[in-house]
Parts: sequence; structure tokens; C-alpha cells
Amino acid sequence: MNTGQKYLISVVGATSVGKTAAAIQLANHYQTEIISADSRQFFREMSIGTAKPSAIELAQAPHHFINSHQVTNAFNVGDFEKQGLATLKHIFEKHSIAIMAGGSGLYVNAIINGFDELPPVRPEVREALNQLLATEGLQVLQQKLLKADPVYYQQVDLNNPQRLIRALEVYESTGKPYSSFRKGSLSKRDFNIVKIGLDLPREELYTRINQRVDTMLADGLIDEVKALTQYRHLNALNTVGYSEIFDYLDGKTDLATAVALVKQNTRRFAKRQLTWFKKDKDIHWFNPTNVSAIIDYIDTTVARLNA
Repeated sequence: MNTGQKYLISVVGATSVGKTAAAIQLANHYQTEIISADSRQFFREMSIGTAKPSAIELAQAPHHFINSHQVTNAFNVGDFEKQGLATLKHIFEKHSIAIMAGGSGLYVNAIINGFDELPPVRPEVREALNQLLATEGLQVLQQKLLKADPVYYQQVDLNNPQRLIRALEVYESTGKPYSSFRKGSLSKRDFNIVKIGLDLPREELYTRINQRVDTMLADGLIDEVKALTQYRHLNALNTVGYSEIFDYLDGKTDLATAVALVKQNTRRFAKRQLTWFKKDKDIHWFNPTNVSAIIDYIDTTVARLNA
């Protein structure tokens, strides 16, 4: 067992920027393990549309929270905080450094700062809200949230249906606004955190996104979505890359339009991710190909904190 201070290296950035490759290089350099903080890669049934690490990549370093749950399992950000911290405790028994990589800001934040304890919600409330989204669209949810919780309405990404449904299901299950359950204080962690951000010039990132979508289609995205039809009511499948293909399968649009929308919505998602992470001034940003500079920064930071 290693003694002394422990360090979590948090690697964040937009989708397609290269977090997986960089995290594997870091894990190999420090001889340690990786926790995934991608809210859809937990689920075994969702692989192509979530751009999961390949079998070859997974074999290059120990990964946690990849293919760890079935899509029918209830697994939210609060669950991830508890299980993620327990996993980190085990990693730190063997290593002084652990790597966390992912682009889901709430999940990254849950490990770093803690997440609010939320009350249980009734399944029928969630089902009704998902049905409302399917039949009447996102704007109706936005209007409901504005009336129910104007405070959170000003904070949430209004184009993210999962966040809107989460806030509304809490309100409709408890009669209290979602914002009233959110705590202002940060949780104390018994490890140090080094925050790394990966970024590329916008056009290069968008090109990567478009190429990744083309690769997903070639790898069988449409067949994967077809196989998940019975689960389409679940929040995890009401997301970019799946909802657009469901519309195509429903005959609401043609394939070319669906693919164009996947690319467009993924680019918009990447923009929202960057907006979220750029708010954190403690994140030090790098080109994802410059892993040697990232290692130098980590080593310097660790040496300073150990001094």
C-alpha cells in the first residue's frame, strides 16, 4: 500500500476531443487505473452511440464504470458519487494517483465537490414527464420548470431534457422546487485534485465529431438503436445519437437528415460541455496530443503540494 498524499487527476473536455487516449497514456505512465465519468458509458447495451473505449483501449489500462450497469438499472449522479468514491478508496490503497476521465460535468463535479442528496421520486412521475417530452416537446418542459422552479430555470441548460425532467420529477414528487434541495457547500475530500482540460481549435473538434458520427454509422449504430427500442422511454436513450435515429426509424425523418442532426446536436453538446468546464478556473488546459506537457504539469503540481 502506498502512503502519503493521494491525487485524483481529472481529465475533462468536449466529446471527441481525445479524453480516452490521453487518460490511457496517463494511467500507463503512472501505473494506475481510470474511472470513467461519462453518464452513458456505464450502460452495457449502449456502446456505439456512446463512443465507448474499444476492447483494445480497455485492455490497455484498468477501467471502472464502463459497461458496469444495465440500462434498466436506476443509476443516477448520486449513486455515481457513492460508488465512485468507494472505487477511488480501493484504487488509492494500491496507488497514490488515480485518473478520472469524462465529459459529463455533473458526474465529474459529484466526485470532486459532492452532489446534493435528493428525495426519491415516483416512477410514474418520470414516465409521465418522458411521455410529455415525446408528445409535446422540450418547450413544454421548459415552461413547466419556469413556473415550478424559476431559480433553477436560470441555472440549468434548458436544452438538456434529462436535467429538466430531473428537476420536474423532484418538484412533482415532493411539492418543493429542485433548487431547494441543492446545497451550497462543497464536500471535503481526503485526496488532492489536479484538474486537466483538453481542447482543440473549434473546426478541428467539429471535424472529429463529424468523423466519429460517420464511424458510428459504419459500426452499426442503426442496428444498436433498433435493439434498444423497448428501452427508448429511459432517460439514457433520450440523448444525442439515439433520439435522432429513433425519429428516423419512426419515419419522422429520412436517414440523411437524421445523420445531419446527430452531427449538429453533438456539436452543440460539445459547445455546452466547453461552456460548463471553462467556468472552472482551476482547470489547466492542454492540446490532447501533448501528453508530455500534461505529465510535466501534474508532476510539478504534485511536487509543490508535497513540499
